[in-house]
Amino acid sequence: MKGLGDIEIFSTSPQSSQVSREQYVSNVIDVARWSERAGCRGILVYTDNGLVDPWLVAHLILQNTSQLCPLVAVQPAYMHPYSVAKMVSSFGHFYCRRLYLNMVAGGFTTDLAALNDKTPHDKRYTRLIEYTAIIQKLLETSQPLTYEGEFYRVEKLKMTPVLPEELQPGILVSGSSEAGLAAARTLGATAVMYPKPANEYEEEGLRVPPNTGVRVGIIARETEDEAWQVAHQRFPADRVGQITHQLAMKVSDSSWYRQLSHLAAETKAEASPYWLFPFQNYKTFCPYLVGSYRRVAEELARYIRVGYRTFILDIPANEEELRHIRSAFAKAREDAVTIGEASKPAAANG
Repeated sequence: MKGLGDIEIFSTSPQSSQVSREQYVSNVIDVARWSERAGCRGILVYTDNGLVDPWLVAHLILQNTSQLCPLVAVQPAYMHPYSVAKMVSSFGHFYCRRLYLNMVAGGFTTDLAALNDKTPHDKRYTRLIEYTAIIQKLLETSQPLTYEGEFYRVEKLKMTPVLPEELQPGILVSGSSEAGLAAARTLGATAVMYPKPANEYEEEGLRVPPNTGVRVGIIARETEDEAWQVAHQRFPADRVGQITHQLAMKVSDSSWYRQLSHLAAETKAEASPYWLFPFQNYKTFCPYLVGSYRRVAEELARYIRVGYRTFILDIPANEEELRHIRSAFAKAREDAVTIGEASKPAAANG
């Protein structure tokens, strides 16, 4: 969001599985325009077997905004790396707009089985490194590319139209496992994970590696009571959702899904802005921060101080929600800078 220095904020586009066919296109356009007006850098577009094609959603977003960058989820099981590079190059040629790629190695095991993808968990990240490297190399040069790896081989493959340097895609890698973090480091990409409660980082004296981001939802209002009232209205208890969540636990081999499930049990009784109830009811796939602007800002500032610089928000309920979130981030940025300056040692007298 504008005015937040080196902090990059992405919103998330609606999922086709959660919106009626008649309303989906207009809903995507609305959320994209809200996000752009709120100053978001970009907008995440999900991918899995049950959703519409993310590249078509990205095209819709580009047609209806002027600066917002689609952050397209890319799964190697769905298309050859050349096809991904061609999409990025083509959009650059059409619109002179930059895209971001959210590289995804895993997914629900039932989805992968349906595609006959039997690659083991850690090997999928080995494949993702090769896959992403080919995309990057094709887009970075006009020269033919020859590449031979464990999973992919190309010979004298050339990308046209050539993508200008300023439109080279930002690369993010989803994955909280060691294999996922290692893949991000190898690629020089932003590693995206799901945060623990901020106090756990401080208690353990942890700092996250450079170039690291988080996925987190936010509900912030003037008062604690108002924020929690909105939160419970938006995410009421749902027994069907709770059962679906339990089933999803059984068919996912993603580290982040297991980690969040364990955190939900640990933080349930705590008086904290960190809230996993929507995740437990299968309404979203990230933790939420809920509370007053000041309380949420304090939590965000603690995340910023331990090193997080990229934040991917949940799907916004409306444009007003993004304004509330912007207020919390503006305060968080001020707090992080103020505390950071206060912690610096005083200059020696000359």
